[in-house]
Amino acid sequence: MKLSIQRRLKVKKVVNMNRTILVKQVGSPIRRPRDQKATLIGLGLNKMNKTRKLVDTPEIRGMINKVKHLVEVVES
Repeated sequence: MKLSIQRRLKVKKVVNMNRTILVKQVGSPIRRPRDQKATLIGLGLNKMNKTRKLVDTPEIRGMINKVKHLVEVVES
């Protein structure tokens, strides 16, 4: 019984809050697919040349990778 309960629990990774990256939007979302526009909004970017300081997590890196042609990582 205990083993089946343990299998259902997912182990959450601890995120190091000290690691941040600075992301800058350099491309326009005009004439881009809806999911790419939504990804930019999820990153907190909606205007050209806007920058955001974000926690460096695998989820954020995946979002940056999805719109890598529209953003640039200024600081790593």
